[in-house]
Amino acid sequence: MATAGPSRANATAPKFDSKNLEIKTKSIEQTLVPLVTQITTLVNHREKVGKKSEKTCKAIERVGQAVNLAIERFVSVGEAIGDNNADIKEDMFDACREARLAGENIAKLTDMTYDESGQVMSPADKSAMVRAARGLLSAVTRVLLLADRVVIKQIQAAKLKVIDSLNKIESTKTFTEFVQCFSQFGKEMVELAHLTGDRQNDLKDGKMKAKMAAARAILERSTMMLLTSCKTCLRHPDCVPAKETRNGVFVNMRRALSLIDDVINGGYAQPMQNGITTSRNTNNALQELIDLVETAKVTQADKSSRDKLQYVLDTVIDTTQDFTDSAYTSHEHRERILTLRDRARTDLRTLASVGAVLEKRPNKQHEQDLETCIQQMSKTLLDLKKQLQNTALDQASEIFRSNDDQDLLANLKQTGATGDLDRVEEHSLKFSEHSEQLQEACRLLGHIAGTAPLAISADYAENNIKSIGPQIVALATTLAIHPSSKIAKESLEVFSDTWESQVNDLSLLVKEINDCCQGKTSEKQVYLSLPRPGKHGSTPKSIKPAKLDAEEQAKIAKLGLEMKLMTSELDAETDKWGDQDNDIFKRAKNMSSMAYSMYLFTRGEGMLKTTQDLFKQAEYFGEEGNKLFRSLKQFAAQVPECSLRTELSSLIDQIPSYCQQLLFITKSPTMGKVATFNKVDNTIQETQNLLSTISRIVPLSYTLAAKFQILSPVSPVHRWRTAPPTMDYRYNSYEDSDSIASSSSSRSDRSPLRGSTEKILY
Repeated sequence: MATAGPSRANATAPKFDSKNLEIKTKSIEQTLVPLVTQITTLVNHREKVGKKSEKTCKAIERVGQAVNLAIERFVSVGEAIGDNNADIKEDMFDACREARLAGENIAKLTDMTYDESGQVMSPADKSAMVRAARGLLSAVTRVLLLADRVVIKQIQAAKLKVIDSLNKIESTKTFTEFVQCFSQFGKEMVELAHLTGDRQNDLKDGKMKAKMAAARAILERSTMMLLTSCKTCLRHPDCVPAKETRNGVFVNMRRALSLIDDVINGGYAQPMQNGITTSRNTNNALQELIDLVETAKVTQADKSSRDKLQYVLDTVIDTTQDFTDSAYTSHEHRERILTLRDRARTDLRTLASVGAVLEKRPNKQHEQDLETCIQQMSKTLLDLKKQLQNTALDQASEIFRSNDDQDLLANLKQTGATGDLDRVEEHSLKFSEHSEQLQEACRLLGHIAGTAPLAISADYAENNIKSIGPQIVALATTLAIHPSSKIAKESLEVFSDTWESQVNDLSLLVKEINDCCQGKTSEKQVYLSLPRPGKHGSTPKSIKPAKLDAEEQAKIAKLGLEMKLMTSELDAETDKWGDQDNDIFKRAKNMSSMAYSMYLFTRGEGMLKTTQDLFKQAEYFGEEGNKLFRSLKQFAAQVPECSLRTELSSLIDQIPSYCQQLLFITKSPTMGKVATFNKVDNTIQETQNLLSTISRIVPLSYTLAAKFQILSPVSPVHRWRTAPPTMDYRYNSYEDSDSIASSSSSRSDRSPLRGSTEKILY
């Protein structure tokens, strides 16, 4: 039986509250700006005491008439909206009537009048104008908010269509019926994505925007997972793991649809106790405690202040349990956190005792003692805040440094395809442990997130990883039960791709949280996709190449030439290796090949045709660097203690940071020619940094291998990822706005700089 999903009652917007005129969207705010500007002009005309000239009075009269005419046109549109939407018609006509009367009142108040002697009199006094302006703004805002309810109703109607389609898909029993239902579902999902994407762009509140982004990301990624999991379930109806996977996708999609409801109806409330925010976010609780400690200078740490300080400190200590209880927190970090927590308790006891004494016997000495206590406790809390940030970021960094995801997924796919259930169970345990580690990292990142949108993103990243992990394990089991099933194999591939995409998003989130902790105020980039056809450009249009200036051309050409020289040097060093089956040789050779293709890009040659191709190649380059790092670590462990080993280890330890930085750069969204050029520039420079380090490591490794007769690790048998497949990377997506339209003309007649200028554009 299909699950009903969210109630149909949600399709009807709640009754409009005339008292609640909170503006939640940028479009309404921007609509009001010109009106506010004109009204401000009218209100301020009485600021200067004295007679107004006839010229000034005429100008004020013209502004008042312009406002009245604009309001008349505005309310006519509002009334048309009301005629087409019966549920808001009464409220809309009432608001339009108020707005029309207020506009006429403004016009009357600004009319020129003359006294008995024929002299021009100043328009109405300021208090009357202020009252009229308030009434006008209130009425116009009501009209706009009621019109916004129509947009919300459209989103809810589209959401209900998706829910109905989900229910039909869930109850299908045959492939034919499923294909028909899924085709209809796809169309309805596109419409919902368009509407929610527009809404996400329009929202003012960062928390709401982050929640909408999370819901849309879940729905879009779940669409392909729904397709393959349902096909697997239809092909193998008696397979329990296949059913569990499919049911999990339905649950996630319905939760995302409920989240959309929450966002469009404004459901975001922060619980309060004793006048204090009760947040499970450690950063918020710590900041609240730091502010209360500073406030103690004014309150003199009276009884009420001391109670609040103790309550919030208890909240801080409670939330830090997630750090100290985590199995992945190092002993050093755990001890440091416990020490600082105990110190904060001691500092608060001292501050409270001084405050109690000061309350009974106030004097200058006690005030100085209180100031000292406040300074000491503030320092302790800042140290604790920094320590928690380091703990969370170190855990995340360690996960990305090890880069185990691909190996774990590959093992699950391989053992599933061979039908070895015991090995699948063994690898599933390792994968589940890795999933738990990622969830722990997300939880701690949420605690240190400096903004609400970042904390929300971390929370949903944790939930997504928690839900996708068991589904991958269930699909690997399904494949092991049916090793010859192509659809089971395809489904596992789709879920694995979704997992990798989620982990990539997490790496970007780590960078954003790290930047926030360091005080960088870049706005959180939230998920956007499927823009509106037409003006937003979801239908590809030919893009004219933008030319680079001479300085930009020279810079790209110089970087490309330097990379070419590095690849030649690296090739010469790798050719010295006699054993060409070892891992170090193959990975270094492969990375040299990738770098050379990036050099050809700067000349307008080779397989990389667009900047998107370049960024994808750089991403593979960074991933290959992480794998080379692990091989080099194994090799270095076999080298006896000596000065060369120390030098080698120092160089090897530089690789993860370069790889991570390169991956961060390639994943970061850009918009516009300048931003795209900078991204290309940074990508090539970071590739050079990594290539330069490897060029120093390879000859040193060869020397040590020859000196101590060491065999480097043998390369596993698998296909290397070199250049990305030849395909069109011009995605129709907001975040992929740096994609480039390739020219169909021959490149043979172009100069190297000419080729590069036609690719780096927007």
